[in-house]
Amino acid sequence: VQLQACGGGLVQAGGFLRLSCAASGRTFSNYAMGWFRQAPGKEREFVGAISWSGGSTFYADSVKGRFIISRANAKNTVYLQMNSLKPEDTAVYYCAADAHGPGVKGYQYDYWGQGTLVTVSS
Repeated sequence: VQLQACGGGLVQAGGFLRLSCAASGRTFSNYAMGWFRQAPGKEREFVGAISWSGGSTFYADSVKGRFIISRANAKNTVYLQMNSLKPEDTAVYYCAADAHGPGVKGYQYDYWGQGTLVTVSS
């Protein structure tokens, strides 16, 4: 699976962004999808994940209630709607595909996108 994330940018605190991740190469609906992020000088962390059907979603406590993951299997795309953004949300965001998941650990994912930068100014 090839993954291409986009939608990052600069936004003020309290604002919103929607990231998209387009998949190609294999049957998208066979994979659970996850979002991770890595802030400067920090380790990569789990943001959230969605099951292959979209029926189940999971979130890190730090984003629960503010971020929403969804997917459109007909478009081979997964989304991350980010609301009420905070400066601490600043990071490079990565989408990933998990053939057995959805997992919450990076090593559980089989394919990764290139990342898109989100910068939240205070």
